[in-house]
Amino acid sequence: VFSPAVLRDLQACKDLRRLWSSDTVGTLALMSYALLWEFGNLVNLPDKRIGFYNFCLWNDTAGELLCLGNEQLEEMGINLLQIAFATVCVYSCLVFIMFHLVYVLFMHYTGQREGWKMILIIPFSKIIILSGGLAMFLLQTSQWINLSDFTGGFLALLGTWALLLLQILTATGFLEKAEDFGAELQVCSH
Repeated sequence: VFSPAVLRDLQACKDLRRLWSSDTVGTLALMSYALLWEFGNLVNLPDKRIGFYNFCLWNDTAGELLCLGNEQLEEMGINLLQIAFATVCVYSCLVFIMFHLVYVLFMHYTGQREGWKMILIIPFSKIIILSGGLAMFLLQTSQWINLSDFTGGFLALLGTWALLLLQILTATGFLEKAEDFGAELQVCSH
């Protein structure tokens, strides 16, 4: 029989776990939208399409979008190696999100205490990788992008970043509540 304070803490622990689960699903949905549905395009306008795989600008003489190749991008001063590294960073964050979801489900059902500490480390890693990839990409392309040009793909990546930050805060709260139970972590994780 638990005291009312312990029952209140157990409920808080369950609420944090529920919040973390919805954060993870939301993060996966936003990343999937930005990188798969929007094909990694951060700017997708009638006169401009700039993303991890596209760099298209309006050509007045042709009256249509002209997608530039690697040689033209290098002539414009864009470092293709940095663009490639930025692409790998951002897309690997999506892969980490999928594996992290499976990992947390495994930890939830096995109740292993040591494994729960990883739920704090992994979101930190993802937020650093996503931030680094976006920063590298934007530094290379900022000359051709105005702040008002960003469309749904970029906003989804910003939303992902915010949800990753919320995951870090939620995981911290969950681990603090779990620490209150000491060896009783399984009470908090079921």
